[in-house]
Amino acid sequence: MKHLKTLLIAAILLVGTTSIATAQSKVAHINTTELVQAMPEMKAAQAEIEKLSKTYDADYKTMVTELQNKVKLYRAEVDTKTEEENTKRAKEVQDIEQGIRQYQAQAQEDLAKKEAALLKPIFEKAKAAIQKVAAAQGFNYVLDSTEGGGVLVAAGTDILADVKKELGF
Repeated sequence: MKHLKTLLIAAILLVGTTSIATAQSKVAHINTTELVQAMPEMKAAQAEIEKLSKTYDADYKTMVTELQNKVKLYRAEVDTKTEEENTKRAKEVQDIEQGIRQYQAQAQEDLAKKEAALLKPIFEKAKAAIQKVAAAQGFNYVLDSTEGGGVLVAAGTDILADVKKELGF
């Protein structure tokens, strides 16, 4: 009888601690990279960024071609010009090169700003949908299961499909 009481108490404690451990927190995971890449807004943003990048690239190539043509002309005429004219031309070429480097740096900066401006609302929309689905399904934690994101095991509940449904795609 004493063993039965001890066994019964042990069983109650085991069941109690197991239910407490599972009741403490519900954890789910989602691959946010996959989610964001699947969003229609992301495809539009990537197209806009690519278009702007091609514009900057075309302008850069035009500037470089013009510089190369000018350098070729100046080299061909170097013997027919005075030392003073050649010095002015060398200075002009250096100024053009500096202008091209500045243009390239400014273009990269502008492109980064445009990308950040376009992506911020997309990530905010995804985050809001994740939070809404997590709250609706009672999850305390949602981990990012993107490869390299720190989640070693993603065997729990994946809410990607639910979040896509929340976003309407």
